[in-house]
Amino acid sequence: MHVKSVNLETVCGITSKLPENEKPEIAFAGKSNVGKSSLINGLMNRKSYARTSSQPGKTQTINFYNINDLLYFVDLPGYGYAKVSEELKAKWGKMIEKYLKTSKQLKLVFLLIDIRHEPSANDKIMYDWIVHQGYEPVIIATKLDKINRSQKDKQLKLIRSGLGAKSDTRILPFSALSKQGLEEIWACMEEALGFETE
Repeated sequence: MHVKSVNLETVCGITSKLPENEKPEIAFAGKSNVGKSSLINGLMNRKSYARTSSQPGKTQTINFYNINDLLYFVDLPGYGYAKVSEELKAKWGKMIEKYLKTSKQLKLVFLLIDIRHEPSANDKIMYDWIVHQGYEPVIIATKLDKINRSQKDKQLKLIRSGLGAKSDTRILPFSALSKQGLEEIWACMEEALGFETE
């Protein structure tokens, strides 16, 4: 996919009304420090368009990026590590749930999990939410470059069993450093969208 144009079109906070887009949407969910912004920047072929931060939990809004005027990348608030009140975390949860429940254009949800660790309780809750809303999430196992090649299969199995994911759930390893996995992620999106994104 050659990304010619990227536009951060809509930013929704807790009280914002979600947009009624006419183009298909691809959503990205994951823990605050899982590398979500790095993945989105890699897919957009931009260095730092999606805000990356050394402070986990920076994405506190739902961000809609218009890609080539063809589709939207929807960056959902990071969960887990943010140093915020339980009340605010609950509101973010409701915001994500509302989006999953009400979007008419959502075609695919990517759930990002750090390949180095067993999925957390929050990861499991997020996975169950996505499935409960009728979507079959594709798992992206991030930070592939942080483990030895020999550990990969063992860690992927750990993610599958930790989430309670089905045997046919796709798990795609990804490295923001080497960009390994980007092509497979694009192929996944094209399959879900039903058109070539060139």
